Amino acid sequence: MPLAEIRLEPKRFEATLPRNAADVRRLPPLGELRALQPANILGWLPLLWRRVLFPGRWQGTTSWSWRSFWLLVFLSSVLLLPWLNFPLFEPDEGRYAQIPFEMLSRGDWIVPTLQGEPYLDKPPLFYWAVLLAYAVFGVADWSARLVPALAVQGTVLLVYGLGRRLVGDRAAFRGAVALLIAPAFIGMGRLLVLDGLLALWVTAALLSAFLAVQTPRLHRGWWVLAAAASGLGVLTKGPIAVVLLIPPLAAQRWLGGAVAAIGWRGWGGFAGIILAVSAPWYLAILVREPEFGGYFFWKHNVLRFLQPFDHIRPVWYYLPILLGGLLPLTLLLVPGMRWLLSGREDTARQRCPAVSYLLLAAGWCVLFFSLSGSKLPTYVLPAVPPACLALGAYLARGGWRRSPWPGVTAAATYAMLLAGNVWLVPAIAWERSPLNTPPEVTQWCRDPTM
Repeated sequence: MPLAEIRLEPKRFEATLPRNAADVRRLPPLGELRALQPANILGWLPLLWRRVLFPGRWQGTTSWSWRSFWLLVFLSSVLLLPWLNFPLFEPDEGRYAQIPFEMLSRGDWIVPTLQGEPYLDKPPLFYWAVLLAYAVFGVADWSARLVPALAVQGTVLLVYGLGRRLVGDRAAFRGAVALLIAPAFIGMGRLLVLDGLLALWVTAALLSAFLAVQTPRLHRGWWVLAAAASGLGVLTKGPIAVVLLIPPLAAQRWLGGAVAAIGWRGWGGFAGIILAVSAPWYLAILVREPEFGGYFFWKHNVLRFLQPFDHIRPVWYYLPILLGGLLPLTLLLVPGMRWLLSGREDTARQRCPAVSYLLLAAGWCVLFFSLSGSKLPTYVLPAVPPACLALGAYLARGGWRRSPWPGVTAAATYAMLLAGNVWLVPAIAWERSPLNTPPEVTQWCRDPTM
């Protein structure tokens, strides 16, 4: 590695080698340097992380390309929005279509119900959004799916809009395109389940929180946005929205070095905004349905993780899902690892702190849900946006930046996804739908006990 200046801090040793003879004359005595070396592996980790793995400078920009933005709007709209009117996949899509329909029919925005019985498994923000879609466009399969489709499109645009402040305009655009052609994210995220909307809020919180702490003083605007997005995530699927944010943010501040001090006022304000956004409904549902607290917080958050009672899968469950579901992006896994671990000076300088944070965020999401005994494929959707943004940084600065093959592969994948959305997915949905057997459906509907 090139030599750089020594910076001494109490109980911490951070060093790179001097660039010239004048820097050498400023070096402290060797005995003093040895005395300040980290005493254990935990002390060496931050040094290795920010001086070897991610020594690059901040590469974000505030410049804006309307051409890139509108191209992403066009591509995501064509891929997602016109192809939503196909039969619901049972049981999940049917459930999440029926609950807001019953809330709309009863005029009750507090207690979700399924077949007239309280359904307390999830908070109501997703139901509210689908309810509003019903009220505006009518009750239909496509109007219900409009909510997750817009959430997926919003996440793609968010990766570009905020991502350019982290890794630069070119890298953010490539990351947004990578997310747009990620089959697992596009395929599962646009279905009528909560995880696409959760991914939108978690992505907004992750990117905004990082921007807030990378200034000399805590940037209140970005910090408030991160807290508000976390609150909306808590109102969508519960405390998991905060669980997916705080650990990678804390890990980045330890490994990469803290810039802005947050302090108790910062954390207190963050928690206060989350409570202001989400607490009114939680208090209202506890008044109407007192058993909600133990049922939702304990059973569906704690016990589902520690003592799973449904969707039990092995710890390696997400490995084949991510490797297969993110093709062709996973073909870049090996060269991407080589780029991350390369010791060449020009390559190392391209690895900025934002890339390390994005990888921590994606890795933590996959690790958390892998350790949970209860697993569904859609749970890891919030890991895909930060992973794709980190991939965009590699594509913009690694060995592929001048190659035409990433663009050709992206166009071919986009065409295949479009064909799947137009023909394949509706065909599968119709084949699996109960409506494909009208006599049996008619018989079921005649039976009031069904």
